[in-house]
Amino acid sequence: MPDVLDASPYDALLLLSFGGPEGPDDVVPFLENVTRGRGIPKERLKEVGQHYFLFGGVSPINDQNRALLDALRKDFAEHGLDLPVYWGNRNWAPYLTDTLREMVGDGRRRILVLATSAYASYSGCRQYRENLADALAALESEGLELPKIDKLRHYFNHPGFVEPMVDGVVRSLAELPAAVRDGAHIAFCTHSIPTSAADGSGPVEEHGDGGAYVRQHLDVARLIADAVRERTGVDHPWQLVYQSRSGAPHIPWLEPDICDHLEERQAAGVPAVVMAPIGFVSDHMEVLYDLDTEATAKAEELGLPVRRSATVGADPRFAAAVRDLVLERAGDERGQEVTPCALGTLGASHNLCPVGCCPARAPRPAAAGADSPYA
Repeated sequence: MPDVLDASPYDALLLLSFGGPEGPDDVVPFLENVTRGRGIPKERLKEVGQHYFLFGGVSPINDQNRALLDALRKDFAEHGLDLPVYWGNRNWAPYLTDTLREMVGDGRRRILVLATSAYASYSGCRQYRENLADALAALESEGLELPKIDKLRHYFNHPGFVEPMVDGVVRSLAELPAAVRDGAHIAFCTHSIPTSAADGSGPVEEHGDGGAYVRQHLDVARLIADAVRERTGVDHPWQLVYQSRSGAPHIPWLEPDICDHLEERQAAGVPAVVMAPIGFVSDHMEVLYDLDTEATAKAEELGLPVRRSATVGADPRFAAAVRDLVLERAGDERGQEVTPCALGTLGASHNLCPVGCCPARAPRPAAAGADSPYA
């Protein structure tokens, strides 16, 4: 039997994700949830939903989360960590508020949250914290006893997140024709966000050109590129690129876009490209459509061989990384001396989001941070 690992004072882990439709009838209601308050007409949402309809109206993200849940529960059980794992989404069933209500009913009072976003940004961190505050406010209005909620730190540079991506890039390189393999370029892909949001990402002292969002992605890209060189003996050129831009065209977003980048690389004589989606935990719609469909079609048009490497998904090393993060945070909460595990040059991220971290344009209450109204 494994030794019993101590997660106290925590009594549950909540996997918090974005959510996605699971059939054609879900697509527009899901998009209405995502865009609530923006006044976007239903007809426009139907146009946006075409990406989902190409895949039967089903986003892979919910099945990916079910697989991750299974991996976490298996890892915890095998290593003697007695911590139940729940799952709630921001925009589709199982909804966050319903899951928190269930957890309170089950007697959970100290909850750790794992968000399926590894990097600092408003949409990748603070918005999740705002959703947590909204859910707590709903439970408070029902007269329920509120749990204390903490969020696990950003895990972009944890070995259990980085190493599966290294394997994915190495496999993708091996799948390229031998004649173009050594000259292949690596395009490290992540979600584009407005430059103003990037500049304000992370703690206040990290605000500036690209903010923590860009610096964190660049650090991960360097880690992967260095590891690939060590594994293959080839120093592949690389660049951080962006995808999935949305919103008004007059607002500056992070560039270059992956399709523009493929055109530029082909024009520069690059013989092949590996697209590595380092900004995404799993193969959700923005990976399946923006990379596997749109960018791959662009590469075919250009006559440019491409491969897309795997996301981390439910890799057992990622499940082990989550266990490590749980134990790290629990030990810190108990006042023990903890050595966080982190690769690269940036070190481990903060446990508690400070005031001013990843600010919203219109301030709203956010849980699990130094400015939380739910201490």
